[in-house]
Amino acid sequence: MAASLLIEDVDAAYGAVRALDGVSLRVDSGETVALLGTNGNGKTTLMRCILGLLKPTRGRISVTIDGVTTDLVGRSPEDIVNLGIAIVPEGRRLFPRLSVEENLLLGAYRRAARPSIPRHLEFCYEAFPRLKERRSQAVGSMSGGEQQMVALGRAVMCAPKILLVDEPSVGLAPILVARTIEKIAELKEKLGLTVLMAEQNFHQAIRIADRGYVLVHGHVEFQGDSPAALGDSELVRKFYLGL
Repeated sequence: MAASLLIEDVDAAYGAVRALDGVSLRVDSGETVALLGTNGNGKTTLMRCILGLLKPTRGRISVTIDGVTTDLVGRSPEDIVNLGIAIVPEGRRLFPRLSVEENLLLGAYRRAARPSIPRHLEFCYEAFPRLKERRSQAVGSMSGGEQQMVALGRAVMCAPKILLVDEPSVGLAPILVARTIEKIAELKEKLGLTVLMAEQNFHQAIRIADRGYVLVHGHVEFQGDSPAALGDSELVRKFYLGL
């Protein structure tokens, strides 16, 4: 199951405010690529463009899944999700009054995922045993770490081929950040996913990333072909490591 993502010279704006400026990057099949940058530098905007929630003013976004290449610009979010692209959004965006299981089942609304609901649900409960214990509990009464598990599980229920993860560390204690990042790596390996992860926690992101890009003011300022190359970057050392 090969799935890759290609972004070429993408500009995007909110009214007169430019948010992305000539962004180009790729995520090859089976890779985990980190999209690094502090708040306000365009990471979430790029995720929105990929999902069709914001139309770029210039550039091309395409996916190749099982040998078939599809342009995403101009397609509806529903069409894009139906291709096999799922997101774990920043802030999780769960339904607090619904139970764990109800939130998970909402992830399986795309037609291709529905026949596999029992199998994917069981996979989620194996991957996140705490969720199985609390399957009937209202999500709003759970901790931030537990809610992040639900958000990851909901994405799994969509039967994705490409997984977008937007700021998984936001609002979590450091130990929970580490566990969440490890779980993303585990899901990627078990499900054979291609992953683009936007994250401002450099140390955690490079634990699981094959390589990464650094966004500054909506522009790719550095591309590291390995975690070591990212760590050796003067830009990364200045903004993330305080050196």
